[in-house]
Amino acid sequence: MERSAGGRKKHGRRGPKRPALIAALDLGTNNCRLLIARPDGQGHLRVVDSFSRIVRLGEGVAQSGVLGEAAMDRTVAALGICAQRIRKLRVSRVRAVATEACRRAANVRDLIDRVAAETGIHIEVVDAAEEARLAAVGCAPLIGEDYDGALVFDIGGGSTEAIWLGRASEVTLKHFASVPLGVMSLDEAGGESSFAAMRETMLARFTSVRREMDKKAPFDPARHHLLGTSGTVTTLAGVAMGLPRYVRARVDATWHDCADILKVVEMLKVLDRAGRAKLGCVGEDRADLIVAGCAIFSAIHAVWPCARLRVADRGLREGILRDLAAETKP
Repeated sequence: MERSAGGRKKHGRRGPKRPALIAALDLGTNNCRLLIARPDGQGHLRVVDSFSRIVRLGEGVAQSGVLGEAAMDRTVAALGICAQRIRKLRVSRVRAVATEACRRAANVRDLIDRVAAETGIHIEVVDAAEEARLAAVGCAPLIGEDYDGALVFDIGGGSTEAIWLGRASEVTLKHFASVPLGVMSLDEAGGESSFAAMRETMLARFTSVRREMDKKAPFDPARHHLLGTSGTVTTLAGVAMGLPRYVRARVDATWHDCADILKVVEMLKVLDRAGRAKLGCVGEDRADLIVAGCAIFSAIHAVWPCARLRVADRGLREGILRDLAAETKP
């Protein structure tokens, strides 16, 4: 606003209006995650707020086929916090998706209706193909420029997605598979199973996935790399980096030798629960399930034996945000 020679305010033309805030909510089998961002209109997103809480929504679902009351209570409480943040920041558009636990649960409608009534958030249960697409969109910018593509893997609580992507500039999804075992479901299915037994279970699953994948586009470990997203791989990276506590900004987009990550796997699998919990990047919340996550990562590397791994503390939420930003472009 300008002033005239007499000191009076002179109304000029206002600058361009800032793009409205958008939000993505990922309700997984283990975690509830929220990301609120402002698109700049040029393909970039500025994160304004984020929230993550382990709710273990899928606890027992693999055996019972239904979501438990305690798990739903924890989830609704976390989503209530998300709703408060969304309202406080006056977010214009929200997409909230739920994945494997909700796909499996016979009583998922009870959760969806309760969440809508108590928080105002409308949950959309997405199929495995949409989950893979969103993860691909969110992670594609991290494919190495010197590589022809990457095997993106998302180790979730109830499932593990393997997504074969071409170059970052193309965002070509060549193949995907969803294995209905993640850190929670594998741990629960195995009972007292050892690391070795869990690894063998996943090896059999992933070997079949790669066989089908190679029919469409052969995977070359010399020209492709691993790109991991999820709590397991970010935790392993944080431990490998020697971080006293997990810091997203220090872990996201980092490169690692797979050999270094496998050393962390070997260390974690022999520690007892108390020893794992003492590690700042693991903590109490992940001390139980990190061994199952280690077994899954070890099996992935055995089937796709790349030398290098890039770690993404991003995925579904970023994919949702990019979709919303594209839809709201002027």
